[in-house]
Amino acid sequence: MSINDVSLTSAMRSNLLALQNTASLLDQTQTRLSTGKKVNNPIDNAVNYFLAKSFNDQASDLTISKDNMATAIQTITSANNGVKAISSLIDSAKAIATSAKSSSVTADILNFAAQFDVIRTQIDNIAGTGNDASFNGTNLLKGDTLSVDLGSGSSLTVTGFSAATAGPTLTISAASAWTAPGDADIDTSIAQLTSATSSLRTQTQTLSANLSIVQTRQTFASDMINTLQKGADNLTLADMNEEGANMLALQTRQSLGITSLSLASQANQSILKLF
Repeated sequence: MSINDVSLTSAMRSNLLALQNTASLLDQTQTRLSTGKKVNNPIDNAVNYFLAKSFNDQASDLTISKDNMATAIQTITSANNGVKAISSLIDSAKAIATSAKSSSVTADILNFAAQFDVIRTQIDNIAGTGNDASFNGTNLLKGDTLSVDLGSGSSLTVTGFSAATAGPTLTISAASAWTAPGDADIDTSIAQLTSATSSLRTQTQTLSANLSIVQTRQTFASDMINTLQKGADNLTLADMNEEGANMLALQTRQSLGITSLSLASQANQSILKLF
């Protein structure tokens, strides 16, 4: 039986409607208190809901880009670590070549040559065939290219270089030609090592510049994510103090409404006394 099939007095119907409205407001307030949001769906406020959604979507995209930047930073850092190791190996090789140049004993020179070639092999292990400086499948010291998503449609391409001893950035020939005291090939090796050190310094500056760019954009992305999330929250979050006060007021209104409905029904109940 629908409510229209029951005859209610005007006072009872008014009180019933007021109770229904209060119950609806109570449900709304309870939802806001449980979720912490005043806008939970488009029905609550379509403009704020979709605008906040666009802010959150943009923040989500930037978070993905930020993760990509974090990986890129480690890739560039790995290359930079490789350059440091190669520079140290070159210094060691230069010391060996200098010792060979000053030696007058052929056997010692041959021994120095063997040590020199071991160091060349270690350089190639880092930057060439060994691929030791690789991170996430990319080795910038082997000439690989790194594409970095900076977010908002921006990107950065970091071009690597070959740091192997066969060139083109470095050219460090084998010491097999070191055969006798005063051999000119020893001087050639020393000159190649000096040139290699200079080339590595230039490449390090480029790596450092790219690393600085990615780190700056990562910081910017973090700030933008925070700004976007705050913007979305400002559009959708509820004032919990206000909603708590509303809940108390509505509960009081509901109690009063029930009492009022009871009083309104007393006129009908008095008819029963006639029987």
